[in-house]
Amino acid sequence: MDLRTTYMGLELKHPIIASASPLSEKLDNIKRMEDAGASAVVMFSLFEEQIRHENAAIEHFMSAGVNSFAESLSYFPAMDDYHVGPKSYLDLLRRASEATDIPIIGSLNGTTSEGWGDMAKMMQEAGAKGIELNVYYIPADLDVAGREVEQGYLDVVKSVKSAVSVPVALKLSPFFSSIGHMARELDQAGADALVLFNRFYQPDFDLDHLEVKPNLSLSSPSEIRLPLLWTAILYKRIQASLGATRGVHSAAEVLKYILAGADAVMTTSALLRNGIDFLGELVTGLERLMAEKGYESVGQARGIMSQLNVADPSAFERANYIKVLESYETDYNT
Repeated sequence: MDLRTTYMGLELKHPIIASASPLSEKLDNIKRMEDAGASAVVMFSLFEEQIRHENAAIEHFMSAGVNSFAESLSYFPAMDDYHVGPKSYLDLLRRASEATDIPIIGSLNGTTSEGWGDMAKMMQEAGAKGIELNVYYIPADLDVAGREVEQGYLDVVKSVKSAVSVPVALKLSPFFSSIGHMARELDQAGADALVLFNRFYQPDFDLDHLEVKPNLSLSSPSEIRLPLLWTAILYKRIQASLGATRGVHSAAEVLKYILAGADAVMTTSALLRNGIDFLGELVTGLERLMAEKGYESVGQARGIMSQLNVADPSAFERANYIKVLESYETDYNT
């Protein structure tokens, strides 16, 4: 069985990648993920706020006492020339890249294009084989138009692409009015891969204390449907690789994503729920399931169920919406 695939220009032994999570905060866990079978690991995200905080701290210490010790400041580099970033993240990235034989992908999480290029370059210098951009942005300002939001994503991609030579992936939100058009624009802006989709964590209300509280719940297999839909629609319509994420809890979800057209399939919730060794079960399960279905390679299976290749392409559009409602009503009335 040939499980090899190419994702964002990286040659992988199979499509299953450990996506960004707290598990990658320790070197031992990253090594365990490789031993368990991960074809690549996306590091936990470095947040834009962390970069800003460190920049602000250095700026503060460099400007403190400026009137008394103005001459001493000439020994410091200007902030524009000061390559600053959370050292612990870069150190872990460097050690992980040196200690493993699989690609380690750096992850940046933020909302603006400022500072991302410099940090992405430092990640590349630390050994990252690729950079994943996670633009976590909720446009709560009612004066911000949709096109401004879209342009922000494009600016981030262009900024990072101009700073690094390693491939760059963007973890895309599902909340654009025209996802297909946005995907094509990001592809044209230089994104080497699109990851479908970013999972926004939504708050809950504490009724006793009238507070807004964070709420994190692990994904379920039912969450596969939206990214499955758009993976199938985008397959062969853009040049960028397609990475699928959400709802991967068994080999069945992995194979479904591949059939839709995914080049790589990512999982976190399954590992948090079942442990790192579950990666091995996903790999062996995929191999077994593909053999049962008569597939000899990932390349042979990829895209068979995409919109371009299915017998009834309307199954991905409005016609299927009507069919679903009609079938439910029929079942309910019998």
